[in-house]
Parts: sequence; structure tokens; C-alpha cells
Amino acid sequence: GDTCGAGDRFAATAALALASGALVSEAVQQAVTAATEYVAAGGVTVALAPPADKPDRQTEEASRVIARVRAQGGTVVATGGCFDLLHIGHLATLQAARKLGDCLVVCLNSDSSVAALKGPDRPLTGQGDRARLLAALDCVDAVVVFDEPTPEAVLARLRPDIWVKGGDYADGGPDLPEAELMHRWGGQTVIVPYLDGRSTTRTIAAARGHSEGNS
Repeated sequence: GDTCGAGDRFAATAALALASGALVSEAVQQAVTAATEYVAAGGVTVALAPPADKPDRQTEEASRVIARVRAQGGTVVATGGCFDLLHIGHLATLQAARKLGDCLVVCLNSDSSVAALKGPDRPLTGQGDRARLLAALDCVDAVVVFDEPTPEAVLARLRPDIWVKGGDYADGGPDLPEAELMHRWGGQTVIVPYLDGRSTTRTIAAARGHSEGNS
């Protein structure tokens, strides 16, 4: 398996065990077992981008990242979206979000969720590939795929300290729908600048126009 991330698994497991009152020797034993199972299962490649039928594994991995950060007194940041055809606008939002805290969890719309929001011809990139691309970015610490139209259910489970959005919300657009939910556990919402003119919809339209022009 991929050993990348085994150290984080060890540290997070040990920290949780110690916080629960375990002896140091017990915490180390639990941590070794967890890290061994993690590597045997395939490591970060499987953990961050599992098949669509393994949502619990994604949430578990994100929860471990969050527990490790909170054990160190850090701030947990989350953002969400479809991220179909990852572009520079997405990257700018993700990098800005990561700078607001000590880890960034991306809540990713599943294929069925994207189709419901964008239409039957979307997404162009499947959720497995989209999750892997996001997980490969230095600014992203975990990825969780959700099937609902909005990420409220996964946010309620993870309870991040900060929820980040960009796009039309940064231009005085609609109110952030997750703001009320975040307030329930003392979290806050932050709107970050969005690079104008960068969007998946425009990229698709430009590509189709170019294709039709050459046909």
C-alpha cells in the first residue's frame, strides 16, 4: 500500500487515545495498529478517494485529520463544490481557504448531485477522478463526497470552524445558505475573492464553440 499519510494516522490515533485517558503504551499500540491497517488497505490513495459506495471511509479519514488538528489547538476549514474540470479559479479559492486555518476539508458533490444541479450532461469528470485531483493538491488535506444537493449533512458531521465560499457570493450575490448551520456550533462563514472569468461552464462552452467551428 501507499505509506503516505501513515504518520498522520499514527499521530491522530495516539492523540485521540491519550485524550481518552489511555496510557502512553496503550496509545502507541493503538496507533501502530491503526497505521498498519491504513497502509495495508492502500494508504492515502484509497483513503482520500474511495469508491462511491464508501462514504463512511471518507468521513472517517476527514474526521481523523480534524481530530489531529484540533488536538493541536488548530483551526479546521472546509469548502465545497463540484470542481468539474479543475481550473485556476478553483485553485485560487482552495489556496485562500487553506490559509485561513490549519487544514482544509473539501466537500465534493457526487456525480448524481452534480447532474441534479448542472444537468444530465454533467459532470464531465467522475467523482473518483475529481476527488483524486483535489487530494493531490498541497492545500487540500481531505476530501469527502456527498450525494445531497447541499453539503449541510456532511458539515453537521464534521463541524468545521470555518466554511469558505467564493464565486457569486463574493460579488454581493445570494446569502450563504450554510451560514445558519455553521452558527449552531459557533462556526463562521468566510467569502473569498473569485477570479473573474474562470468557470467550468465557460470552459465547456468555449471548447464546444471551438469544436463546432472546426467541424
